[in-house]
Amino acid sequence: MDLVAALARSWALEVVRLDYVPKGFGSYHWFTESFGHRYFLTVDDLDTKPWLGESRDTTFDGLKSAYGATLTLHRHGNLSFIVAPIPQLDDGTALRLSERYALTVFPFVSGESGVWGEPIGKSDRQKLLRRLAELHRSTPAVASRAPRHDLAVPGRPGLESALDDLVRPWTAGPLSEQARHILATHAETVHEWLDSFDHLVGLVERAGGPSVITHGEPHPGNLIRSDGGLLLVDWDTMGLAPPERDLWMLDDGSSGALAPYTEVSGRLVDDTALSLFRLAWILSDISVYTALFRSDHRSNQDTEKSLRALSDSLEGATSPPYGV
Repeated sequence: MDLVAALARSWALEVVRLDYVPKGFGSYHWFTESFGHRYFLTVDDLDTKPWLGESRDTTFDGLKSAYGATLTLHRHGNLSFIVAPIPQLDDGTALRLSERYALTVFPFVSGESGVWGEPIGKSDRQKLLRRLAELHRSTPAVASRAPRHDLAVPGRPGLESALDDLVRPWTAGPLSEQARHILATHAETVHEWLDSFDHLVGLVERAGGPSVITHGEPHPGNLIRSDGGLLLVDWDTMGLAPPERDLWMLDDGSSGALAPYTEVSGRLVDDTALSLFRLAWILSDISVYTALFRSDHRSNQDTEKSLRALSDSLEGATSPPYGV
């Protein structure tokens, strides 16, 4: 996987510096410089993004669609808070480096990066809600080309297969058996959550709300506070879905928490849809981690962190993590 050659061939970038950045899950990042300009490189692992496709090829197609729509919004939607990919010489956004990996180039943005899991302050939440309302109102600009996110748990067939395969040992890798034990201990809870998810899907579908262009993961880890204001990065999760796909993370349960969104968008927020996407998040995490440990893997810092995350998602859970 020769990043320097790929950057020269497809972006005409002559690399003078290349530094690895240990950040994120499912992607690898580098900082680079070329002709006095700085760039942020993302190499996506096509095996870790089930929301984009069911195979490496369909995942790559979904990645191109998501990043292409993001670039369109940045160019024509007048949305200055979007950090969009830098197009290749042929105007593409993602380059297939190998069967498993794809490269995308972004501008390097100076500022203070947020951290996943940290609380978001009231001021930043209000600013972000207004930006999300602007994003959702821009749906017509990309409705014909953006991915559509169905009301489904990505990778659910694999999760259900794992739930049916808890009696035999898992031997795919060194952490497989630990993962099997964690899932087996909480299998009944996961089944209950899947049933609750299906019930909520039915309620949301019957309500017939709108689909808008969503970011998908507008949490603090995807925010940068810069001189230009609050910026939103990591757009591989973008796609058409109910607006609550973006809003549930910003609902802290306080009165009027989402009011800035309604003020700008003119839309009322559906509490049932908030519950649906809150539950979809945790089920998606469980699905991704389960798939990881049922496949070939090594014991390292990343996989051990994923095992802890799987355990944290389930330990002490006795009821669905939502309220209606």
